[in-house]
Amino acid sequence: MSRLSGMGGRLYRGEKSFDIIGNRRRFYVLSGVVILIAAISLSVQGLHLGIEFKGGSQFTFTAPNATVIQGQKAVTDSGITSESIVQKIGTDKIQITTKSLTNAQNDAVENAIVKDFNITIGNINVLSIGPSWGKDITHKAIQALVGFLLVVMLYLALAFEPKMAQAAIVAVFHDIFITIGIYALVGFDVTPATVIGFLTILGYSLYDTVVVFDKVRENTRSITSTGKYTYSQAANLAVNQTLVRSFNTSLIALLPVASILFVGAGLLGAGTLKDLSLALFIGLATGTYSSIFIATPILATLREREPAMKALAKRVAARGPAVVGEAVVIKGESEIANIVTSTHSKENRERGPRNQPKRRNRR
Repeated sequence: MSRLSGMGGRLYRGEKSFDIIGNRRRFYVLSGVVILIAAISLSVQGLHLGIEFKGGSQFTFTAPNATVIQGQKAVTDSGITSESIVQKIGTDKIQITTKSLTNAQNDAVENAIVKDFNITIGNINVLSIGPSWGKDITHKAIQALVGFLLVVMLYLALAFEPKMAQAAIVAVFHDIFITIGIYALVGFDVTPATVIGFLTILGYSLYDTVVVFDKVRENTRSITSTGKYTYSQAANLAVNQTLVRSFNTSLIALLPVASILFVGAGLLGAGTLKDLSLALFIGLATGTYSSIFIATPILATLREREPAMKALAKRVAARGPAVVGEAVVIKGESEIANIVTSTHSKENRERGPRNQPKRRNRR
C-alpha cells in the first residue's frame, strides 16, 4: 500500500486529521488577498478581449525566423495607424490583430506582409469580424454563464439544503473571479474557447464540492440527536475523509490539461488549444482549492449560527472529549483540534497484559 493511500485510510478512519475548518480564517485571508489582486488587475488593466468579442481583423502567417518587430513594421508600411497587436505563435508563426478594417486596408496589410516577409498571399490566413457580431457573441456568452448559474443554484437547492447551495455558489463566484483576475493580470486573450473553459471548470468545481457536501450531509444526518460532536467537527471530518480523493482526481485532471497546454501552445502554437487549456488549468486548481478550503468552511460558518447548532456546541463543550467509534475527539473552539486513538477505555482497564481478563483475588 502506498504512503498516499495509507494516509487516505487514516484520514477516513479519523486516526489523523487536518484542522481545515478550525483554520478557515487563514484560508479566507489567503483568498481575500488573491481576490484583491484580481480586482486591482481588472480595474487597472481590464480583460484583453479576443477578436471574436470586440471585432477586428487578424492576419496569421508562417514565416521562419520572423520577429515581432518585423510584424509591427509590416503594419506601419501598410499605412495603418490604429493600435495593433503583433504576437509570435510557436516558433515560426506571426499573428497581427488590428481594429476593424475596410477591404482596401486589409489588402494593404496583406501586400505589406507579402513584401516584408517574402511569402505568397495565399499563405496568409485572414479573419475579419465586425463589431456588431462581436457584441452578439459577448451577449450570448453572458447569457450562457447566467443560465448555467441559475440551473446550478436550482439543482443544489433541490438536492441539498439551502445553505449548502449558498456555500457552493460562493465558491463558484470565488473561482470565476480569481480565474478572470489571473487572465487580466497576465494579459491572456479572452476568446470563445476561454468561455467554454470557464463553463467546464465551473462544472468541475461544483462536482468536487458536491462530493464533499454529500459526505458532510452523511456525517451530520443525526448530529443533534447523538450530541457527540459539533457541526464544524463533523464537517472537518468529512473534508478529511474526501481529501485524498479530491487530490487524486484533481491531479489526474490537471496532468492531461497541462500536456495540452504544453503541446498545443508551446510546440504547435495553436491558439484555440492555448485558450482552452489555460482556462481549464487555472480553473481546475482553483476549483479544487475552493471545494476544500472555502465551500465547506463557509457551510460550517452558516450552520453554526443556527440556534440548534449553538445549543449542540454548548452540550459538546460541557461534556468534554467525545468518543467517536474508536477515536477520541479533542474539542477546541467548536472544531476538531486532534483525533487520537483511545487507549484508556474501560475494556482495556479490565484486561491484563496478555489481553485476558484480570483474575480476582480468591479468599
